[in-house]
Amino acid sequence: MIEFRYPRIEDKAWVSALMQSTARESCEYCFGNLFVWSPSYETKIACVDGFFVARSEDEGESAYCFPMGNGSLLPVLQALIADAQERGGLLRFFGVTESDKLLLEQAMPGKFQYTEDRDFFDYIYDREDLATLSGKKYHGKRNHIAAFERAGDWKYEPITPENLPECVEMDKAWKALNLDKNPQELERENKALQRTFRHYWELGMRGALLRQGGRVVAFTIGEPMGSHMFCTHFEKAFADVRGAYPMINREFAARTITEFPRVNREEDTGEEGLRKAKLSYHPVKLLTKYTAEYAG
Repeated sequence: MIEFRYPRIEDKAWVSALMQSTARESCEYCFGNLFVWSPSYETKIACVDGFFVARSEDEGESAYCFPMGNGSLLPVLQALIADAQERGGLLRFFGVTESDKLLLEQAMPGKFQYTEDRDFFDYIYDREDLATLSGKKYHGKRNHIAAFERAGDWKYEPITPENLPECVEMDKAWKALNLDKNPQELERENKALQRTFRHYWELGMRGALLRQGGRVVAFTIGEPMGSHMFCTHFEKAFADVRGAYPMINREFAARTITEFPRVNREEDTGEEGLRKAKLSYHPVKLLTKYTAEYAG
């Protein structure tokens, strides 16, 4: 059985090096994201023949992240199949992309069954689109931002050691207003966000906040995925502050992550309102993902 363990901060160097060498687009392949969500989903990691592997537990079921590394994939797959069998089940991968499918079929033709997971497609955007919101298709976004600006006395700030505690307090207020909508998922998310706040600088996170009348009304946090893409992990704004969401999104893209051509804003998890909001920003790509199950 593979010796999986919870990720530690010191794993960032070797895991991130592998992630960047493979230039993946999927949000699962950010070390910070993996680290902060690991307690919520019992995610543990290991190194098998030079490949990064991870296993998560959710409601008694195990699922594995697609192996990431260079070299022959077959021995790694065989080790994971054995690990799953020793745990009393069959190997199941989550977040499998089209390119991952090709690699699986090359290594073990016809041995996996695939199920498309629309709820977990990643939304990938052109950063310049988010920064400018130009054109007719963004007319509504610009109207909301104009309303925010007309309210006056607003300020955009990068997150610093001095203002990070204000984001923590804003999140507490946001949680109190929204917890009844989906308690279980919001508790999981809040657990991950609190872990992000505690390890923000060690993980190399980037973020910014928005003030109105001196009060923090929105913040956003994420991390680079190599040099080609930035992944936004958390974005919070008070719903009663018109324009706060599109404003923090636009300003962050325009001021803080200017070196990245693409922005991954993760999945919608099947939530209708979130799906509508993500589509309204007109992604340049929906990254298709599958669950792949070993057929034996």
